Amino acid sequence: MTILVVGASGATGSKLVEQLLMLNHRVKIIVRSPEKLPDACKTNDNLQIITASVLDLTDDEIREIVKDCDAVASCLGHNLSWKGIYGQPRKLVTDATRRLCDAIKYNKPQRAVKFVLMNTTGNRNRDLDEPISFAQKCVIGLLRLLLPPHVDNEKAADYLRIEIGQDNPYVEWTAVRPDGLINEEVVTDYKIYPSPTRSAIFNAGKVSRINVAHFMARLIHDADLWAKWKGQMPVIYSAAAH
Repeated sequence: MTILVVGASGATGSKLVEQLLMLNHRVKIIVRSPEKLPDACKTNDNLQIITASVLDLTDDEIREIVKDCDAVASCLGHNLSWKGIYGQPRKLVTDATRRLCDAIKYNKPQRAVKFVLMNTTGNRNRDLDEPISFAQKCVIGLLRLLLPPHVDNEKAADYLRIEIGQDNPYVEWTAVRPDGLINEEVVTDYKIYPSPTRSAIFNAGKVSRINVAHFMARLIHDADLWAKWKGQMPVIYSAAAH
């Protein structure tokens, strides 16, 4: 398979690239700073590095990049700095998701392309009845007002849920929702649920970035796992931290 990864130089995205290469897939990445990538990845013959910002590419360039891709994965996020949180582009994740999906639809692939979005447990799946407390609703309301990246995550998932939907002939999707992200060096046991089993605000769990990357790679690689979770927003917790 050929897979495009955006956000590949980030803490989770770089691990996703490693996991996909370990599975012997061909991987394309769009990165502004390829020097941040692990040396082992940069010298892998199955890796194609496109040095650019995804939102700076033209529509024709994006269409050409995704033309031969069987899957697209987004680990895009906002840097935890004043500029990253409050500067432009405020809709980085949403706009990238929309433009990549538009390019896939324009190309009219014979087989639907898998789109895997890294999202957050702070975002409810509105296709399901996911109850949250009044206090958590208040906190999330404040986050929407104060933290543009939270709104960006919500809108990116909503684009997939509403505009791509469940029956698009060209794009199938899954939005993976990790809880509190931590750093680990190796893959450990983790658990997947359709919805959060604890409060993302008041009783958050933990999951390692490498476990998130492993699950995203397996979704792309394993047809049965994809069939189980496509069109959904699975939540992932590391077993030891859950």
